[in-house]
Amino acid sequence: MMKNYFKGRHSQQDIILVAVGYYFRFNLSYRDVVEILRDRGITVHHTTIMRWVHHYGPIFQVLWRRHKHSASQSWRVDETYIKVKGQWCYLYRAIDNQGLTLDFELRKHRDYQSAYHFLKRLFTTDGRPNCLVTDQYGGTLKAIKQVIKDGLLEKANHQCSKYRNNLIEQDHRFIKRHRVRSAGFQTIRTAAKTLAGVEVVHAIRKETRRNGSFFGFSVTAEGYVRIIGVNSK
Repeated sequence: MMKNYFKGRHSQQDIILVAVGYYFRFNLSYRDVVEILRDRGITVHHTTIMRWVHHYGPIFQVLWRRHKHSASQSWRVDETYIKVKGQWCYLYRAIDNQGLTLDFELRKHRDYQSAYHFLKRLFTTDGRPNCLVTDQYGGTLKAIKQVIKDGLLEKANHQCSKYRNNLIEQDHRFIKRHRVRSAGFQTIRTAAKTLAGVEVVHAIRKETRRNGSFFGFSVTAEGYVRIIGVNSK
């Protein structure tokens, strides 16, 4: 039986899915979502939407990880900058050569420990790639050497290529563009929760586009299927 993730909420699940779905999918602020809902006769305070975003972002991530898979064994790993309360943090990301998201993790530092932690979890959950492309950053290269020693990756399967990593560099743009309207993250905890939802919706949208869905992508419909466990009406 699918767990009821909306139990105890004062608003209907349809309203919550539309609010968080629009926020995760589009470059909107909380007040922008409030205005969209108001035009539909629904009054919700922007802090309520913020609480929904922080609550459902990690839930989206957990449910997505249960069902995600990649048919490709050629992967790209890189990190991008995210500002949290005036300080730069680093979002480690991995995609395959078809552009589909494999995993992501927000870390405070860009160093060996962060890269190793991300790579170890990636290989443990998704297996070994036949080709792993990274940049030439020292911390990442040191982490690669360690996962090779751990037996999680073959040395011959790792490549350093600035140009072959352009695919994931371009994929960073959606995450960076999504934060333009935001007032900024105040803690790394809330940043991680919000980015979890943004990344998952972005990942599902890419899957839908690759599969050539006749009806296109709908974040609300996907929310019904993955959160509630039924098709939307």
